[in-house]
Amino acid sequence: MRLETSTIKRVYFLGLGALGTMYASKLHTYNSDLVKVVVDEDRKRDYEKEAILVNDIPYHFSFITPASDEPAADLIIVAVKQHHLEAALPLVAPFVSEGTTILSLLNGISSEAVIADHFGQEHILYAFGLQMDALRIGRQVNYAHMGYIVFGEKDNSISDRVNAVKELLGNAGIPYQVPPDILKAMWFKFMLNVAVNQVSALLELPFKVFRDIENARQLLVLAAKEVQAIANKKGIDLLDEDINKMVEIVVGLYPEGKTSMLQDVEAKRATELAIFAGEVRRQGELFHVSTPINDFLYHALSLKEKSYLLHR
Repeated sequence: MRLETSTIKRVYFLGLGALGTMYASKLHTYNSDLVKVVVDEDRKRDYEKEAILVNDIPYHFSFITPASDEPAADLIIVAVKQHHLEAALPLVAPFVSEGTTILSLLNGISSEAVIADHFGQEHILYAFGLQMDALRIGRQVNYAHMGYIVFGEKDNSISDRVNAVKELLGNAGIPYQVPPDILKAMWFKFMLNVAVNQVSALLELPFKVFRDIENARQLLVLAAKEVQAIANKKGIDLLDEDINKMVEIVVGLYPEGKTSMLQDVEAKRATELAIFAGEVRRQGELFHVSTPINDFLYHALSLKEKSYLLHR
């Protein structure tokens, strides 16, 4: 599927959490006519009441619904939570055509398969965000480090649409990487998420706990080693040096920043536990890898989540 750079004139976002809002604001600053956000009618009315603040700068995005008379997107960026994905995808269905590329920034390692089931594998670029520290509270998003978008074709080829997205992100000032092995890169991010999201959510502490306390860093390593063992069984070459790199990344994040899972816990929302420890446990059973750390994290965080969801 060809996607020439000049054709990326319509970028539609699905999801305005901390990550989606941060990147939507950068593209909006680059070209406000480029960006639209796909929502349902209720969210459209709510969002249009007042601006969304990103690092204290107000943004008035253009919101569209499935009933809007808008052309198909050239690029759709998906940034909802995994547990909202199935319900959210029909919102963008009217805007997917033969030439539409879909780039998912969701955590975990399964969103591309879910999206491909809806729209076809030919639309998918594999992607994720890394090293950002965006925090959303209400209508305000703040970040010190934007991080970067990592993306590529499943076969690691440098296609026309990879070059088109590279040019778009570069023009908008959004850092990016196209790794030599996108699947290994995705498993590295999965390993990082499994470790830091879950440990931070269980401890209910920001990133500085990992910078300041050795025991917290050791918890990261123990959780990560189980992901490493599964990846190696699958032929994905995650190494001890990758775990060391993961710890360095976490230690270097904005000290007061918080993981998305911790933000969910503090807001008493459903978390992405199923795609972190839940997925590790599932794959561990499939590949005969013991996962006691993620077993504990799964049960402890399940209890934490149920304790507030049952008493809303």
